[in-house]
Amino acid sequence: MIAADEPHAPAPTLHGSRVALRLVEPRDASDLARILRTAEVAERWPGDPDELAGELPDDDAIGYTVLLDERVIGYVQYGENDDPMYRHAGIDLFLDPAVHGRGLGRETVHTVARHLLVDRGHHRLVIDPAASNVAAIRCYTAVGFKPVGVMRSYERGPDGTFHDGLLLDLLAGELTIGD
Repeated sequence: MIAADEPHAPAPTLHGSRVALRLVEPRDASDLARILRTAEVAERWPGDPDELAGELPDDDAIGYTVLLDERVIGYVQYGENDDPMYRHAGIDLFLDPAVHGRGLGRETVHTVARHLLVDRGHHRLVIDPAASNVAAIRCYTAVGFKPVGVMRSYERGPDGTFHDGLLLDLLAGELTIGD
């Protein structure tokens, strides 16, 4: 992870119209673990919630706690490939199921996508939900992501079996909501 005082450091806070994204802090771990314990999130982010929350963000990723009215409602991270030939970024996130259906996922994805495209200079973003995660796919396509293809037996689920993932990407000119 890049330290906040390094050149090219991540923005400490990003703002949507309703959500704020703040660099993840140790104080967020208990709220994030609570969200990771919910059945809907645990299905997509398996493992011990306390360990997972304490290890966010993943290696080589920048992680933000998603806030609504200063309350923790989720987590989003991005990783960057800085190789000039393939420069792009990938996004991953989860939100508390208690806030699903309110457009906060779209706003979170849009906020991060705008930051990556405009502030960080990426020309392409990727995201890879489970192919069966219809709600997530609807969210991402509403922001402008387009399906690239199915990645067969892509990810191991909590039951130990592999399931398909859907690779979606977004090019700089395709960001659709709240531009």
